[in-house]
Amino acid sequence: MTTIVNTGQAEAWNGYEGEHWATHADRYDAVNSGFNGYLLDHVRAADRVLDIGCGNGQLTRLAAARARSATGVDLSGPMLATARARAAEVPNVTFEQGDVQVHPFAAGQFDLAISRFGVMFFADPVAAFANVRRALSPGGRLAFLCMTALSGTDLGRVFGALAAYLPQPTGPDGSGPTSFADPDRTRAVLTGAGFEDVACARVEAGQVWGRDVPDAARFIAGWGPVRHHLGLVDDATATKATEALTAALEPFAEPDAVRLRGTAWLVTGRRS
Repeated sequence: MTTIVNTGQAEAWNGYEGEHWATHADRYDAVNSGFNGYLLDHVRAADRVLDIGCGNGQLTRLAAARARSATGVDLSGPMLATARARAAEVPNVTFEQGDVQVHPFAAGQFDLAISRFGVMFFADPVAAFANVRRALSPGGRLAFLCMTALSGTDLGRVFGALAAYLPQPTGPDGSGPTSFADPDRTRAVLTGAGFEDVACARVEAGQVWGRDVPDAARFIAGWGPVRHHLGLVDDATATKATEALTAALEPFAEPDAVRLRGTAWLVTGRRS
């Protein structure tokens, strides 16, 4: 693995957070795969694709099926192990462990860079996207998905139920998972990194969080940020928080699953 500057994230994604995502790969794909089409629509047959923060590799594999090749890069050893195992029979996929902010990509190595909720944690986002831009060929394209602000969304309603007992698990907008919730900031970062024609479009997709309410509540309670905050309070408060979480999920229960309507920004740009 190459130099890591995002050390805090490296610890998380090679510790509990990465293990949880790797162990529950299918469940996280059920949450996020409804958004895949927004990115795959940008893939062309001749493209060499870079998947930033590829995680367990579902999007990388799907991109490879449409492109000349696809390379996934991620900090997480546990998730990359899952990604490699699941892509064992896919000849035009490779995975590399590294910090995209400083990873030594060859100049012009890729034609398209994509990411499904994998770009929100850079220590220096301008430097990271400048490195991605350098890795793109002239005219190369960028397309990624990032979280919107939670206010007014289904997930915001669920997390809001925890507010009386725990801090907001995603942190304030402009940091952590919602670091690109403000399109103006996103445009400024990408423009600062040298991208042109930057655009942000709000998109939606269904997200399956569990087979029933108790199952969905256990899964969300085990997600790294929620689990962390539950561990900071006493047992009685943690119990009240999980009870509130469970109640908040009830309106989203369907006969076969708990479904929320997810929202995201689809961000696109171009290298000149």
